[in-house]
Amino acid sequence: MQGANIEDQGGDRDFVASLEKGLLVIEAFDASRPRLTLSDVAKLTGITRAAARRYLLTLTKLNYADFDGRYFSLSPRILRLGYAYLSSASLSTRVQPFLEQISEATGESSSAAILDGDDIVYIARSATRRIMSIGLGVGSRLPVYCTSLGRAILAHQSEDTIEAYLGRVRLEARTPKTVTDKTELRNVLEKTRDQGFAIVNEELEFGLRSIAVPVIQKNGQVTIALNLSAQAGRVSADDMRERFLPSLRAASESLRYLL
Repeated sequence: MQGANIEDQGGDRDFVASLEKGLLVIEAFDASRPRLTLSDVAKLTGITRAAARRYLLTLTKLNYADFDGRYFSLSPRILRLGYAYLSSASLSTRVQPFLEQISEATGESSSAAILDGDDIVYIARSATRRIMSIGLGVGSRLPVYCTSLGRAILAHQSEDTIEAYLGRVRLEARTPKTVTDKTELRNVLEKTRDQGFAIVNEELEFGLRSIAVPVIQKNGQVTIALNLSAQAGRVSADDMRERFLPSLRAASESLRYLL
């Protein structure tokens, strides 16, 4: 897992390995793993139990984590770390009004996300209803390969970046419809780039269909995408192209001059 990268930085004198390990411990917790034992954290991060214990107890002493005698969990104080980013970056603030307009016009949930490693991270969201089994909000992470947002961004990266991604990523089937063949995914990305949008039909979760467009910035780069998601039983892929795509493209075109 993440811990595999710790030793890779050993030759960099400016690299603080202890800070990396501390961050790995924090990142071990997520929505599916809100409470972890010492052994869990050591296994997930790839660091020793003794080291994991020191980091966890330090976080607890600083009130960034709680400990009930067996399980550790992050405390609300951890939100300070995320708030430091959100308060200093105006990207989410600039995007949010456009998402609100999209959702108001379509009646569906809309989101914006950026690329972070092999995941997308939600930076803004306008939810009209809950359409997924998992709750999504700002800071939520999902895999690139089976999300419309991820494909819309990745498709517009350099060929070297795409090949490097395909070379290291493991394509796990989230549903029987998930594309797990790398050659097929490469073709999907090429089609996404050519047509200027991505549609994902129940590849991330049963009953969920989404469409996304990249925001092509003035310098030609793509670091953010916008999407609309809906229940597959209510909205067909054709409906998404006809009803939702114009709103997404209009917002994308307006945003390119603001980013």
